[in-house]
Amino acid sequence: MIRAMWTAATGMTAQQINVDTVAHNLANVNTNSFKRSRAEFADLLYQIQRLPGTSASNVGVFPVGIQVGAGVRPTTVAKEWIQGNMRQTNNETDLAIDGAGFFQVSRPDGTIMYTR
Repeated sequence: MIRAMWTAATGMTAQQINVDTVAHNLANVNTNSFKRSRAEFADLLYQIQRLPGTSASNVGVFPVGIQVGAGVRPTTVAKEWIQGNMRQTNNETDLAIDGAGFFQVSRPDGTIMYTR
């Protein structure tokens, strides 16, 4: 019973992260140069209840076995670096990239950073 509750709790936590990410995307839909995010998840380990080919007296043979999942965990909230809409501003200091790539900028300490 506790395992089932833990599995359900990990699923609810994952869905909350997903809802938070979608809400963040919607809140910034009109923000200039905003890149939407996507929550990604992975399965937790599976517990093998029966190996493939194991026989049971009342069922016969389990051809694929039985595995019980332990839930889900978030792996990352990734940015989607897709091309957005460009808008003419007539401002000499406004720059845009048409296609793939990043601007290379120098920090005050001399290290190189990339921005889009």
